Amino acid sequence: MSESQTEPAPRAPVLPDRAPDDVAPRVHVLTDDRIDLVPNVGIVVGDECALVVDTAMGVKNGERVLARAREVTDRDLILTITHFHPEHGWGAQAFEGSARIFYNQLQLEELREKFAPFVELFSSFGPHVAEQLEGVRLVEPDETYDGRHAIDLGGITAELIEVPAHTRGDQVVWLPRERVLFTGDLVETRFFPILPDEDAHGSRWIEVLGELEALDPQVVVPGHGEVGGVELIRATREYLEAVRERVGSARGRGEDPKPLAGEIRRDWPDWDNPIWIDFAIDRFDAELAG
Repeated sequence: MSESQTEPAPRAPVLPDRAPDDVAPRVHVLTDDRIDLVPNVGIVVGDECALVVDTAMGVKNGERVLARAREVTDRDLILTITHFHPEHGWGAQAFEGSARIFYNQLQLEELREKFAPFVELFSSFGPHVAEQLEGVRLVEPDETYDGRHAIDLGGITAELIEVPAHTRGDQVVWLPRERVLFTGDLVETRFFPILPDEDAHGSRWIEVLGELEALDPQVVVPGHGEVGGVELIRATREYLEAVRERVGSARGRGEDPKPLAGEIRRDWPDWDNPIWIDFAIDRFDAELAG
């Protein structure tokens, strides 16, 4: 690269500042525009209260989500987070005093354990990320649940379902009447799934995706990427199944599965964040090793 050529600066993980998209009656999504470390955020408006799903990362993003929610509705707010990762829930400070905050208990335990290490980890990704984490602190919920919990928003029921796989405390938000599913990072559109540490379990993830497919949602709001239908769940499941099968075959031949990464990248050429392929191989390799 010549001195006159420079790498473009990475985009700051800031939620686009625009009105949400309507994906179903009274169900709105602030879309991520495929910006790295920005999630899709949901706002579900009932007759009595409204549910916000995720906040994006940091106080400024949280304030933007809160402002958009207030433009959509003046009803009382409930906030829930799909999992503990910083880009999904670490804007919750902006909602203190403005919303009732609801986590599943496993997520809260994982958040308490990993909060400080993840501040350090994400801040190391660059100043554009560290800036969003300035002043962030752990936010305790007002209420927790175990397993499954239904929230009556008035005319809309939101079911919070605990389904650990990507993290120890994943939850999805299911609107059974509207047939809308918010998946968090259990499903992403054309992004390689993230198996970041030993709390991510590939085979359990495959099982969870089968359970989510069985719900037969009409609208799937993934953690990142474009909103779609049940085909998004299927695509993620088929990818994870393929990685598991290829790693198992390599182990059966007595070969190191790590070189599979290049082959996998070629077979899913339009998926982003290939850095996570190696992590998936490693996690399945450890799992199959017993």
